[in-house]
Amino acid sequence: MHDLNLATTWVGLVSLAFFIIGYYFIATEDKYRINKAKPALLAGTGIFMLIGLYFAIYGLDSKILEKEVEHLIVEISGIFFFLFVAMTYIEAMIDRGVFTTLRYNLVSKGYSYKKLFWVTGFLAFFISPVADNLTTALILSTVLITIDRDSKEFLVPSAINIVVAANAGGAWSPFGDITTLMVWVDGRASFTEFLFLFPSAFLGWGLTAFLLSRFIPKGTPPFNVNEEPATIEKGGKVIIGLFALTIILAIISHQVLDLPAMWGMMFGLAILKLYVYGLNESSSSSTRVNVFAWIAKVENDTLLFFFGILAAVGGLHFLGFLEYFTALYNQFGATAVNIGVGFLSAVVDNVPVMSAVLKADPNMGSNPISIQEQWMLVTMTAGVGGSLISFGSAAGVGVMGKLHGIYTFTSHMKYAWTVLLGYILSVLIWYVQFNLLHIG
Repeated sequence: MHDLNLATTWVGLVSLAFFIIGYYFIATEDKYRINKAKPALLAGTGIFMLIGLYFAIYGLDSKILEKEVEHLIVEISGIFFFLFVAMTYIEAMIDRGVFTTLRYNLVSKGYSYKKLFWVTGFLAFFISPVADNLTTALILSTVLITIDRDSKEFLVPSAINIVVAANAGGAWSPFGDITTLMVWVDGRASFTEFLFLFPSAFLGWGLTAFLLSRFIPKGTPPFNVNEEPATIEKGGKVIIGLFALTIILAIISHQVLDLPAMWGMMFGLAILKLYVYGLNESSSSSTRVNVFAWIAKVENDTLLFFFGILAAVGGLHFLGFLEYFTALYNQFGATAVNIGVGFLSAVVDNVPVMSAVLKADPNMGSNPISIQEQWMLVTMTAGVGGSLISFGSAAGVGVMGKLHGIYTFTSHMKYAWTVLLGYILSVLIWYVQFNLLHIG
């Protein structure tokens, strides 16, 4: 890191204003109907353009800025391409009818509302560690709306349950949330260390789910017996296996070969493309599939949003603003601030918050064990804390879009106390497990 502190100069103040204005439009995406990737990308790239202009005007050593940007590009590209491959696999499985089949199997079983509540919650908790919390929440909220689109008494608690479960499930896996991926890619924890967060994540969600289940109505949702059964199309099961293999390759790349995790993911994408080539060679022209058609459906706005927001936080870090964030850790202690990060994540969004924590590299403790415990705490609180408010996480925002007018800020806040109690329990379990029992 350089010795310059530009936070109080005109470029620092203008950049901060640029970030705040940009984030305002990100937070009010629905109000202005502007995709959040646009203001994020404008803020992220604009801040560095301003810094470059400042360096040019005052004749400062541009090598410092060049080195910072190169480091940031490597950091962002690792996350960008990791998500790119994961999203491509998800689109492949959607195309092959994997999730449509899951939905049909759920709604055709004749389960009661309460049983569907628990089944969708369990699925969200255990799918999100692999498929990521946003994708999981979108898939299962679609399942909810097809089960019964009229019963708000069922839909609202079930939607909250899915959001909480997806975020909690994502907290104990490097791939479950963009924040955990950032921590893993940054080398703050190994793959296996995330798994020790399972008790906190599972029991915290379990408490919230138990409390929410008491509001689920009795009875069974209607089902159209004339609905055609859904089945996984040719190649779908193999693609599920290849996705699992790709995740394993990413772990091997990062933990064993000292390569970026995205390298293993891109290798897995190459395997997928080769498999599709072989699949097409043995299929008729009418059933041929195209990997690039799946890639075209990848949510590029989400990828560009992450690029923009990570660049923006990187710019504020370069200007010296995150020094103030570091001071909080020195004044109040790592545990208190890391618990507070969860509440901040609910309001601001956990991605920029976690990016700020990583960039600030605050004092997390005096020995390696306590440092590791604190990184696990902030990983959990940033992920789980986003569930406290409906728009506090990508999963929550996604479900609000799917259940428009049903799952809203107001309807979420009616049950927010159940999420808060789950969050408190998660923190208490972390304290007992890591601080008292030193398991982790």
